[in-house]
Amino acid sequence: MLRCPDHFAPNGYEKMNELDAIVSSAQGAFAQAVTPADLENAKARFLGKTGSITELMKGMGALSVEEKKTRGAAINVAKQAIEAALNARRQALADAELQKQLQAEALDVSLPGRARGAGGLHPVSLTMERIEAIFGSMGFEVAQGPEIEADWYNFTALNTPEDHPARSMHDTFYVEGGSAKAPNLLRTHTSPVQVRHALQHVAAHKAKTDRGEPMPEIRVIAPGRTYRVDSDATHSPMFHQCEGLWIGENVSFKDLKYVFTEFCRTFFESDDLVLRFRPSFFPFTEPSAEIDIQFQSGPLAGRWLEVAGSGQVHPNVVRNMGLDPEKYIGFAFGMGMDRFTMLRYGVNDLRLFFDGDLRFLSQFK
Repeated sequence: MLRCPDHFAPNGYEKMNELDAIVSSAQGAFAQAVTPADLENAKARFLGKTGSITELMKGMGALSVEEKKTRGAAINVAKQAIEAALNARRQALADAELQKQLQAEALDVSLPGRARGAGGLHPVSLTMERIEAIFGSMGFEVAQGPEIEADWYNFTALNTPEDHPARSMHDTFYVEGGSAKAPNLLRTHTSPVQVRHALQHVAAHKAKTDRGEPMPEIRVIAPGRTYRVDSDATHSPMFHQCEGLWIGENVSFKDLKYVFTEFCRTFFESDDLVLRFRPSFFPFTEPSAEIDIQFQSGPLAGRWLEVAGSGQVHPNVVRNMGLDPEKYIGFAFGMGMDRFTMLRYGVNDLRLFFDGDLRFLSQFK
């Protein structure tokens, strides 16, 4: 209730009661507004151009100076009360709208979060780590080399004739760079790493010859990606190989058979695994042998499976490594890590490893 000044005339109380009624009416109208539009319509009834307060302000022109002061002060008090009620209702409607929006967008924090699943190594990577660990226990180092290779390291240094079919565009991916006589290519095997490692090994030893130190044996494996023009259920244009090399003054074919047999039995965790060294031909080894394995139990029991190529390092290759073939001898082997992965996990299609299907790959976590 607005308080009237004590010096108001009797009819002043009537006017003050009128102002109280307008304020009360405005507060009621604002309280009933349920939307911002309703509130603005209610505001116009009291504070608009034809609103109640505005009409009272227009009627002050007929009053005396003293009455104008008193009447104007009372109207201003009423106007401020109406504006206060208007602002309060605006804020209440805004708060209600915010609460409604928050409820619509509310998150149930009691539900479990959508966490990302734990990743894992690719099955071929697991095989690579396993191979490196097994050969590491036998004293073999791990060597790496470029995947874009020079023709000399990939073919010539490995005693591959210039007319060999492997040099053809049908088998090898050639890339820009190099020259017509010495082109660059995507390596077709990791044997070039053996040559590079041996040359570095020999160079490092020559730097120490003034101290009369004997040259240590070269014992290394070279795992990595290789490339050939081939694609089907058991072949891929990009595949993984692991080449091995052991050269010293007294390394024989017998050592090759022992090392690779122990590796296979450890890799497949089978002591009754049988290996067969079948005569073959490779330009970089002489004599050469394909290596077959036979499981004695399981779904592959009784079948001979080719898994690697091997042989005594050819004298020309030993010479290209910077060594004297009359003094140094050794063996080399090469195996497909994708094939070993297929055999270990019972996968019958090589393409599954590279399709990127998480339903397949998640089995190996």
